[in-house]
Amino acid sequence: MKRKIALLVSFAFLGAGAFAQNNSQPAKKPALLGFYVNALDFNTIQAFKEDNSNFRNITKLRDMSYGVGFAYWRGITNKLDFSVRLNAAFHDYAKERGETLDRRAGFGLELEPSVHLRPFNDNVVVNPFLSAGIGAGTYMGEIGAFAPTGIGMQFNIKGATYIMAQANYRWTLTEDVFKDHMNYSIGFFTKMRADKPKVVLPPPPPPVQDRDGDGVIDSEDRCPDVAGLASLQGCPDRDGDGIADDLDKCPDIPGVAKYDGCPIPDSDGDGINDEEDKCPDVAGVARYQGCPIPDTDGDGVNDEVDKCPTRPGPASNNGCPEIAKQVVEKINFAAKNVFFSTGSAKLMPKSFKSLDEVAKLMQDDNSLMIDIDGHTDSQGSDAVNQALSEKRANSVKDYLIAKGVDASRLKATGFGASKPIANNATAAGRAQNRRTEMTVRNF
Repeated sequence: MKRKIALLVSFAFLGAGAFAQNNSQPAKKPALLGFYVNALDFNTIQAFKEDNSNFRNITKLRDMSYGVGFAYWRGITNKLDFSVRLNAAFHDYAKERGETLDRRAGFGLELEPSVHLRPFNDNVVVNPFLSAGIGAGTYMGEIGAFAPTGIGMQFNIKGATYIMAQANYRWTLTEDVFKDHMNYSIGFFTKMRADKPKVVLPPPPPPVQDRDGDGVIDSEDRCPDVAGLASLQGCPDRDGDGIADDLDKCPDIPGVAKYDGCPIPDSDGDGINDEEDKCPDVAGVARYQGCPIPDTDGDGVNDEVDKCPTRPGPASNNGCPEIAKQVVEKINFAAKNVFFSTGSAKLMPKSFKSLDEVAKLMQDDNSLMIDIDGHTDSQGSDAVNQALSEKRANSVKDYLIAKGVDASRLKATGFGASKPIANNATAAGRAQNRRTEMTVRNF
């Protein structure tokens, strides 16, 4: 009983939102043919019967069964309709009966006549309705019957196309075949017969002195057979740009007199008209006044993303020249041959030869820059290791500056023991972690 009351309250609520009617359409529904897509929910009702306070038991759409249907629908009165549906449902009805049939997929074929009561005439655009009927079918070898009751919403699209959305509670009349369940559906319908065209009588002929009836007498009308504007000597101006259609080369697009009624052209199609475009034949961007983004060094990487806009280089290196492999190898080799006195940032003399070669490489190529990174092992405190790594990186930087390398081309950073490359638990691993790394770049 509670479900029935809730159903009626829902219908009353939906009925209050009906749209205004279209008086040009008949108040009684014409004969319609259409098809449905159905979703069947066999679980929610049973779950609510077992525990009607647990709303998490509502079945999700993806877990429902589906089907299709064809229907005939026709108005009996202005507010009462009749329909009959032929449904095909894809559901394991044998499972509902506690059986197992592995030989075939679940399937049901049913016939469902119903009546539908609306609060408004059929010419209302959005119209709620109540439904009630009786249905029967064959379900995997068993005959079953049910009584569908529910609510729906009708959408009338210009009296020619209808959309029907329904939610029906199906009361089972044969519990041994299936249980009560919900059927949600959406249907699309069209009229079986087209409306007869209305006969429209032609208007009486205009007075002889103003054949087109535009208020401009024929003797002063430059377009006496086409209604137009007095300001244009009786000629029309469809696009409203102040240029008469017979003189307008673009009569349906507003334009300017300079271009015979057409818009200012955009020859390259970049959205910037030719009068404002400094490159009217090449597509560009507004911030460069219609010209393409420049590529000063012509390397195919435009200046806005080119880290070296005056030196050509591949996009893979951000538009900068690729550094020669032998240069990278020499600097990597030099980094492995930098040595310090134990526990200090003082460079040992055996480091000088490698660093001198790095300085010469940088003097030979002013585009090169180096990131110098100092690292320590994990012996000692983090603060001491951090300070030591910074001092060692700066010692290498200061040595290269002393050899004539500009300080702006060098960056020294200490990382302490935070980036080990070997196991600090062994002497050999700690020796590898006490290192200086140099990374060469040109941007």
